[in-house]
Amino acid sequence: MAIPEARPPEGGVGEWYRGAGGLRLRLGFWSPQGMAKGTVFVSPGRTEPIEKYYEVVGDLLARGFAVVVHDWRGQGLSARLMPDRLKGHARSESEYLDDFQRLLDVFEGRAPKPWLMLGHSMGAALNLATLVQGETRIAGAIFVNPMLRVKTGRHSLWAVTFQTDWKVRHGLSADYVPDLFDDPFEHTFENDALTHDERRYNLWREQLFACPHLGIGSPTWGWLHFALRLGETLIRDKNKLTKKVPVPVSIVCSGDDSLILRQPSKAFARKLPLGRYVEVAGADHEILMELDAYRQAFWEEFDVLTGLVQGWAAPEAQDDLSAPQPLVSQPETLTEAEAFDSRLLPPESEVATEPVAESVASPPAP
Repeated sequence: MAIPEARPPEGGVGEWYRGAGGLRLRLGFWSPQGMAKGTVFVSPGRTEPIEKYYEVVGDLLARGFAVVVHDWRGQGLSARLMPDRLKGHARSESEYLDDFQRLLDVFEGRAPKPWLMLGHSMGAALNLATLVQGETRIAGAIFVNPMLRVKTGRHSLWAVTFQTDWKVRHGLSADYVPDLFDDPFEHTFENDALTHDERRYNLWREQLFACPHLGIGSPTWGWLHFALRLGETLIRDKNKLTKKVPVPVSIVCSGDDSLILRQPSKAFARKLPLGRYVEVAGADHEILMELDAYRQAFWEEFDVLTGLVQGWAAPEAQDDLSAPQPLVSQPETLTEAEAFDSRLLPPESEVATEPVAESVASPPAP
Protein backbone atom coordinates (compact mmCIF):
# COMPACT_ATOMS: atom_id res chain seq x y z
CA MET A 1 0.00 0.00 0.00
CA ALA A 2 1.30 3.44 -0.91
CA ILE A 3 0.47 7.06 -0.22
CA PRO A 4 2.24 9.97 -1.95
CA GLU A 5 4.40 10.67 1.11
CA ALA A 6 5.33 7.02 1.70
CA ARG A 7 5.76 4.74 -1.28
CA PRO A 8 7.31 1.26 -1.16
CA PRO A 9 11.04 1.39 -1.90
CA GLU A 10 12.05 0.26 -5.38
CA GLY A 11 12.95 -3.38 -5.97
CA GLY A 12 10.25 -4.96 -3.81
CA VAL A 13 7.44 -7.47 -4.22
CA GLY A 14 4.50 -8.38 -1.98
CA GLU A 15 3.67 -12.05 -1.49
CA TRP A 16 1.51 -14.43 0.53
CA TYR A 17 2.66 -17.57 2.29
CA ARG A 18 1.01 -20.19 4.51
CA GLY A 19 1.63 -20.10 8.22
CA ALA A 20 0.76 -22.58 10.95
CA GLY A 21 -2.69 -24.08 10.45
CA GLY A 22 -2.80 -22.82 6.88
CA LEU A 23 -3.27 -19.14 7.73
CA ARG A 24 -2.59 -16.81 4.82
CA LEU A 25 0.21 -14.43 5.83
CA ARG A 26 1.80 -11.49 4.02
CA LEU A 27 5.42 -10.54 3.38
CA GLY A 28 7.40 -7.98 1.44
CA PHE A 29 10.76 -8.82 -0.18
CA TRP A 30 13.23 -6.24 -1.48
CA SER A 31 16.52 -6.70 -3.33
CA PRO A 32 19.20 -3.99 -3.45
CA GLN A 33 20.93 -2.81 -6.57
CA GLY A 34 23.99 -4.93 -7.23
CA MET A 35 25.10 -7.90 -5.14
CA ALA A 36 23.50 -8.12 -1.71
CA LYS A 37 25.62 -8.34 1.44
CA GLY A 38 23.02 -10.63 2.97
CA THR A 39 19.36 -10.53 4.00
CA VAL A 40 17.71 -8.82 6.97
CA PHE A 41 14.44 -10.32 8.24
CA VAL A 42 12.47 -7.51 9.87
CA SER A 43 9.86 -8.52 12.47
CA PRO A 44 7.58 -5.64 13.53
CA GLY A 45 5.96 -5.16 16.92
CA ARG A 46 2.31 -5.50 17.90
CA THR A 47 -0.04 -3.55 15.57
CA GLU A 48 2.76 -2.70 13.12
CA PRO A 49 2.32 -3.64 9.43
CA ILE A 50 4.89 -3.83 6.65
CA GLU A 51 3.99 -0.33 5.45
CA LYS A 52 5.23 1.28 8.66
CA TYR A 53 8.75 0.04 7.89
CA TYR A 54 9.26 1.54 4.42
CA GLU A 55 11.89 3.97 5.71
CA VAL A 56 13.71 1.18 7.55
CA VAL A 57 13.66 -0.92 4.37
CA GLY A 58 15.18 1.99 2.46
CA ASP A 59 17.94 2.37 5.07
CA LEU A 60 18.78 -1.33 4.80
CA LEU A 61 18.76 -1.30 0.98
CA ALA A 62 21.13 1.67 1.05
CA ARG A 63 23.49 -0.48 3.14
CA GLY A 64 23.39 -3.19 0.48
CA PHE A 65 21.08 -5.73 2.15
CA ALA A 66 18.10 -7.62 0.79
CA VAL A 67 15.12 -7.17 3.13
CA VAL A 68 12.15 -9.30 4.17
CA VAL A 69 9.40 -7.68 6.27
CA HIS A 70 6.36 -9.68 7.32
CA ASP A 71 2.96 -9.19 8.90
CA TRP A 72 2.51 -11.40 11.95
CA ARG A 73 -0.70 -13.42 12.13
CA GLY A 74 -3.58 -11.30 13.37
CA GLN A 75 -2.25 -7.97 12.10
CA GLY A 76 -1.42 -6.03 8.97
CA LEU A 77 -3.06 -7.77 6.02
CA SER A 78 -2.27 -11.26 7.30
CA ALA A 79 -5.24 -13.38 8.36
CA ARG A 80 -6.94 -12.11 11.50
CA LEU A 81 -7.89 -14.45 14.30
CA MET A 82 -11.20 -12.85 15.29
CA PRO A 83 -14.28 -11.61 13.39
CA ASP A 84 -13.65 -8.21 15.01
CA ARG A 85 -10.57 -7.08 13.07
CA LEU A 86 -9.62 -4.53 15.72
CA LYS A 87 -9.08 -7.18 18.39
CA GLY A 88 -5.38 -7.80 18.94
CA HIS A 89 -5.64 -11.49 19.76
CA ALA A 90 -3.18 -14.36 20.20
CA ARG A 91 -3.56 -18.03 21.01
CA SER A 92 -0.06 -19.35 21.63
CA GLU A 93 3.61 -18.59 21.21
CA SER A 94 4.11 -21.80 19.22
CA GLU A 95 1.91 -20.56 16.34
CA TYR A 96 4.01 -17.43 15.92
CA LEU A 97 7.27 -19.37 16.05
CA ASP A 98 5.96 -21.89 13.50
CA ASP A 99 4.94 -19.01 11.22
CA PHE A 100 8.45 -17.55 11.40
CA GLN A 101 10.11 -20.89 10.64
CA ARG A 102 7.88 -21.19 7.57
CA LEU A 103 8.86 -17.67 6.55
CA LEU A 104 12.54 -18.63 6.65
CA ASP A 105 11.75 -21.79 4.67
CA VAL A 106 10.20 -19.65 1.91
CA PHE A 107 13.56 -17.96 1.35
CA GLU A 108 15.87 -20.98 1.44
CA GLY A 109 17.93 -20.83 -1.73
CA ARG A 110 16.36 -17.51 -2.64
CA ALA A 111 17.52 -14.84 -0.19
CA PRO A 112 21.28 -14.22 -0.05
CA LYS A 113 23.14 -15.11 3.13
CA PRO A 114 24.23 -14.32 5.78
CA TRP A 115 20.78 -13.87 7.29
CA LEU A 116 20.21 -11.30 10.03
CA MET A 117 17.25 -10.63 12.32
CA LEU A 118 15.92 -7.17 13.15
CA GLY A 119 13.01 -7.29 15.56
CA HIS A 120 11.02 -4.69 17.48
CA SER A 121 9.12 -5.21 20.74
CA MET A 122 6.83 -8.26 20.28
CA GLY A 123 8.72 -9.20 17.12
CA ALA A 124 12.03 -8.95 18.97
CA ALA A 125 10.83 -11.26 21.77
CA LEU A 126 9.60 -13.83 19.26
CA ASN A 127 12.88 -13.60 17.35
CA LEU A 128 14.80 -14.14 20.60
CA ALA A 129 12.69 -17.23 21.29
CA THR A 130 13.53 -18.48 17.79
CA LEU A 131 17.26 -18.14 18.48
CA VAL A 132 17.03 -19.68 21.95
CA GLN A 133 15.20 -22.68 20.50
CA GLY A 134 18.14 -23.38 18.22
CA GLU A 135 17.49 -21.81 14.80
CA THR A 136 20.81 -22.19 12.94
CA ARG A 137 20.20 -20.16 9.78
CA ILE A 138 20.65 -16.79 11.48
CA ALA A 139 24.15 -15.29 11.61
CA GLY A 140 23.39 -12.27 13.80
CA ALA A 141 20.53 -10.27 15.28
CA ILE A 142 19.64 -6.81 16.55
CA PHE A 143 16.58 -6.22 18.69
CA VAL A 144 14.84 -3.00 19.72
CA ASN A 145 13.06 -2.95 23.09
CA PRO A 146 12.24 -6.68 23.17
CA MET A 147 8.94 -7.42 24.93
CA LEU A 148 10.42 -9.31 27.86
CA ARG A 149 8.43 -7.57 30.59
CA VAL A 150 5.71 -5.02 29.94
CA LYS A 151 5.04 -2.13 32.31
CA THR A 152 1.88 -2.79 34.34
CA GLY A 153 1.28 0.70 35.70
CA ARG A 154 -0.40 0.86 39.08
CA HIS A 155 -0.96 -2.91 39.10
CA SER A 156 1.71 -5.38 40.18
CA LEU A 157 2.99 -7.93 37.68
CA TRP A 158 1.73 -10.70 39.96
CA ALA A 159 -1.80 -9.25 40.04
CA VAL A 160 -1.92 -8.77 36.27
CA THR A 161 -0.62 -12.29 35.64
CA PHE A 162 -3.10 -13.81 38.11
CA GLN A 163 -6.07 -11.99 36.59
CA THR A 164 -4.99 -12.82 33.03
CA ASP A 165 -4.59 -16.53 33.83
CA TRP A 166 -8.04 -16.54 35.48
CA LYS A 167 -9.70 -14.90 32.47
CA VAL A 168 -8.13 -17.36 30.03
CA ARG A 169 -8.98 -20.42 32.15
CA HIS A 170 -12.61 -19.27 32.35
CA GLY A 171 -13.11 -18.89 28.61
CA LEU A 172 -12.70 -15.13 28.32
CA SER A 173 -9.54 -15.21 26.21
CA ALA A 174 -11.19 -13.39 23.28
CA ASP A 175 -12.52 -10.47 25.37
CA TYR A 176 -10.85 -7.08 25.33
CA VAL A 177 -8.71 -6.11 28.32
CA PRO A 178 -10.85 -3.20 29.63
CA ASP A 179 -7.99 -1.18 31.11
CA LEU A 180 -6.16 -1.26 27.79
CA PHE A 181 -9.10 -0.40 25.53
CA ASP A 182 -8.41 2.15 22.81
CA ASP A 183 -9.38 2.97 19.24
CA PRO A 184 -6.42 3.35 16.84
CA PHE A 185 -8.39 5.75 14.67
CA GLU A 186 -8.77 8.19 17.55
CA HIS A 187 -5.10 8.33 18.52
CA THR A 188 -3.28 11.66 18.64
CA PHE A 189 0.39 12.55 18.73
CA GLU A 190 0.02 14.34 22.06
CA ASN A 191 -1.69 11.45 23.85
CA ASP A 192 -0.59 8.26 22.14
CA ALA A 193 2.70 8.67 20.29
CA LEU A 194 5.59 6.33 21.15
CA THR A 195 8.05 8.63 19.35
CA HIS A 196 9.11 12.26 19.60
CA ASP A 197 8.98 12.65 15.81
CA GLU A 198 5.61 14.14 14.89
CA ARG A 199 6.27 13.93 11.14
CA ARG A 200 6.95 10.18 11.21
CA TYR A 201 4.00 9.64 13.54
CA ASN A 202 1.62 11.49 11.21
CA LEU A 203 2.98 9.58 8.22
CA TRP A 204 1.86 6.33 9.81
CA ARG A 205 -1.53 7.88 10.63
CA GLU A 206 -1.98 8.78 6.95
CA GLN A 207 -1.11 5.21 5.95
CA LEU A 208 -3.64 3.86 8.45
CA PHE A 209 -6.49 6.04 7.21
CA ALA A 210 -5.60 5.27 3.58
CA CYS A 211 -5.96 1.54 4.36
CA PRO A 212 -8.07 1.03 7.51
CA HIS A 213 -7.67 -2.76 7.18
CA LEU A 214 -4.17 -2.25 8.66
CA GLY A 215 -5.61 -1.08 11.98
CA ILE A 216 -5.34 -3.00 15.26
CA GLY A 217 -7.00 -1.91 18.47
CA SER A 218 -6.80 -3.13 22.03
CA PRO A 219 -5.31 -6.48 23.06
CA THR A 220 -7.46 -9.32 24.32
CA TRP A 221 -6.86 -11.34 27.46
CA GLY A 222 -5.50 -14.03 25.16
CA TRP A 223 -2.90 -11.70 23.71
CA LEU A 224 -1.87 -10.42 27.15
CA HIS A 225 -1.55 -14.02 28.38
CA PHE A 226 0.68 -14.84 25.41
CA ALA A 227 2.83 -11.72 25.96
CA LEU A 228 3.36 -12.34 29.66
CA ARG A 229 4.22 -16.01 29.17
CA LEU A 230 6.59 -15.30 26.28
CA GLY A 231 8.58 -12.78 28.28
CA GLU A 232 8.74 -14.82 31.47
CA THR A 233 9.80 -17.95 29.60
CA LEU A 234 12.72 -16.09 28.06
CA ILE A 235 13.72 -14.40 31.32
CA ARG A 236 13.63 -17.58 33.40
CA ASP A 237 15.39 -19.69 30.77
CA LYS A 238 15.02 -22.87 32.85
CA ASN A 239 17.05 -25.00 30.45
CA LYS A 240 19.93 -22.48 30.17
CA LEU A 241 19.46 -22.27 26.39
CA THR A 242 20.34 -18.58 26.20
CA LYS A 243 23.99 -19.34 26.88
CA LYS A 244 24.03 -21.62 23.83
CA VAL A 245 23.08 -18.92 21.29
CA PRO A 246 26.24 -18.89 19.13
CA VAL A 247 25.79 -15.66 17.16
CA PRO A 248 26.28 -11.93 17.88
CA VAL A 249 23.15 -10.31 19.31
CA SER A 250 22.68 -6.59 19.98
CA ILE A 251 19.84 -5.34 22.18
CA VAL A 252 19.00 -1.65 21.84
CA CYS A 253 16.70 -0.15 24.46
CA SER A 254 15.07 3.24 24.89
CA GLY A 255 15.97 5.30 27.91
CA ASP A 256 12.39 6.61 28.19
CA ASP A 257 10.39 3.61 26.97
CA SER A 258 6.68 4.04 27.74
CA LEU A 259 5.77 0.35 27.45
CA ILE A 260 8.65 -2.02 28.20
CA LEU A 261 10.99 -2.37 31.19
CA ARG A 262 14.59 -2.21 29.99
CA GLN A 263 16.36 -3.91 32.92
CA PRO A 264 15.28 -7.45 31.84
CA SER A 265 16.75 -6.80 28.40
CA LYS A 266 20.02 -5.65 29.92
CA ALA A 267 20.18 -8.78 32.07
CA PHE A 268 19.28 -10.96 29.09
CA ALA A 269 22.11 -9.46 27.02
CA ARG A 270 24.54 -10.38 29.79
CA LYS A 271 23.54 -14.05 29.50
CA LEU A 272 24.20 -14.18 25.76
CA PRO A 273 27.73 -15.37 24.90
CA LEU A 274 28.07 -12.61 22.29
CA GLY A 275 25.54 -10.17 23.68
CA ARG A 276 25.72 -6.40 23.42
CA TYR A 277 23.48 -3.85 25.13
CA VAL A 278 22.98 -0.25 24.01
CA GLU A 279 20.68 2.25 25.69
CA VAL A 280 19.52 5.30 23.76
CA ALA A 281 18.97 8.02 26.35
CA GLY A 282 15.80 10.04 25.84
CA ALA A 283 14.25 7.81 23.15
CA ASP A 284 10.72 6.43 23.44
CA HIS A 285 9.56 2.93 22.51
CA GLU A 286 9.67 3.24 18.70
CA ILE A 287 13.35 4.03 18.13
CA LEU A 288 13.12 3.19 14.43
CA MET A 289 10.40 5.86 14.03
CA GLU A 290 12.12 8.34 16.35
CA LEU A 291 13.90 11.63 15.68
CA ASP A 292 17.02 11.31 13.54
CA ALA A 293 19.39 11.72 16.48
CA TYR A 294 17.89 8.68 18.23
CA ARG A 295 17.64 6.61 15.05
CA GLN A 296 21.31 7.29 14.33
CA ALA A 297 22.29 5.58 17.60
CA PHE A 298 20.46 2.46 16.42
CA TRP A 299 22.08 2.47 12.97
CA GLU A 300 25.53 2.89 14.48
CA GLU A 301 24.96 -0.26 16.52
CA PHE A 302 23.56 -2.05 13.46
CA ASP A 303 26.76 -1.25 11.57
CA VAL A 304 28.83 -2.58 14.47
CA LEU A 305 26.82 -5.81 14.42
CA THR A 306 27.26 -6.31 10.68
CA GLY A 307 30.98 -5.81 11.14
CA LEU A 308 30.98 -8.71 13.57
CA VAL A 309 28.89 -10.88 11.27
CA GLN A 310 31.09 -10.28 8.22
CA GLY A 311 33.88 -12.29 9.82
CA TRP A 312 31.52 -14.89 11.25
CA ALA A 313 31.36 -18.44 9.94
CA ALA A 314 27.79 -19.63 9.43
CA PRO A 315 26.83 -21.76 12.48
CA GLU A 316 26.21 -24.86 10.36
CA ALA A 317 29.72 -24.54 8.93
CA GLN A 318 31.49 -24.28 12.29
CA ASP A 319 33.26 -27.34 13.60
CA ASP A 320 33.39 -26.16 17.20
CA LEU A 321 30.78 -23.72 18.50
CA SER A 322 32.45 -23.74 21.89
CA ALA A 323 35.64 -22.17 20.51
CA PRO A 324 36.18 -18.47 21.36
CA GLN A 325 34.46 -16.21 18.86
CA PRO A 326 35.24 -12.61 17.86
CA LEU A 327 33.63 -9.90 19.99
CA VAL A 328 34.23 -6.18 19.71
CA SER A 329 34.03 -4.49 23.09
CA GLN A 330 33.13 -0.89 23.74
CA PRO A 331 32.37 1.09 26.92
CA GLU A 332 29.63 -0.09 28.72
CA THR A 333 10.70 -12.34 18.09
CA LEU A 334 -8.90 -25.70 3.18
CA THR A 335 -8.88 -25.74 6.92
CA GLU A 336 -10.83 -23.63 9.35
CA ALA A 337 -7.99 -21.16 9.13
CA GLU A 338 -8.51 -20.75 5.41
CA ALA A 339 -12.07 -19.73 6.11
CA PHE A 340 -10.64 -16.70 7.84
CA ASP A 341 -9.06 -15.63 4.54
CA SER A 342 -12.27 -15.23 2.57
CA ARG A 343 -14.24 -13.94 5.53
CA LEU A 344 -11.81 -11.45 7.12
CA LEU A 345 -9.06 -10.51 4.67
CA PRO A 346 -9.37 -7.62 2.26
CA PRO A 347 -9.55 -8.63 -1.40
CA GLU A 348 -6.22 -9.46 -3.00
CA SER A 349 -6.50 -6.29 -4.99
CA GLU A 350 -6.00 -4.40 -2.06
CA VAL A 351 27.21 -14.28 29.34
CA ALA A 352 28.52 -15.52 29.68
CA THR A 353 32.10 -15.98 29.11
CA GLU A 354 32.79 -12.23 29.11
CA PRO A 355 30.85 -9.22 30.39
CA VAL A 356 28.34 -7.90 27.91
CA ALA A 357 29.52 -5.00 25.78
CA GLU A 358 27.43 -2.02 26.85
CA SER A 359 27.04 1.57 25.88
CA VAL A 360 24.66 4.38 26.61
CA ALA A 361 24.02 6.56 23.60
CA SER A 362 23.30 10.20 24.41
CA PRO A 363 22.26 11.92 21.20
CA PRO A 364 22.22 15.70 21.04
CA ALA A 365 19.02 17.36 22.17
CA PRO A 366 16.57 17.49 19.23
